[in-house]
Amino acid sequence: MTEKPDDWRMAGQEAYLLGVQLTWSNWTIPADNPNWDHDHCEFCWSKFGKAEASDAEHAGYATVDRRHWICLRCFHDFKNRIQWKVELSQQPDLL
Repeated sequence: MTEKPDDWRMAGQEAYLLGVQLTWSNWTIPADNPNWDHDHCEFCWSKFGKAEASDAEHAGYATVDRRHWICLRCFHDFKNRIQWKVELSQQPDLL
């Protein structure tokens, strides 16, 4: 799926994600909150969780503070609009 001007996934994320640095990361439980068991993509709400969770993504793009996660599909759909900064060495294989 590619971005459309009226894409349902867009809900003001530019306010806090425009131009930020992202890192391709495996999802892990945050060290400062051991009871936290999942996160969601900021755009489509796909679930990120532990590697043993069959109903979750296990890796994706995260902000440096790992508070915001973006799935691979949404990253590709919105990378031009949101203008993220990502090192080429951290790019996973394309869809």
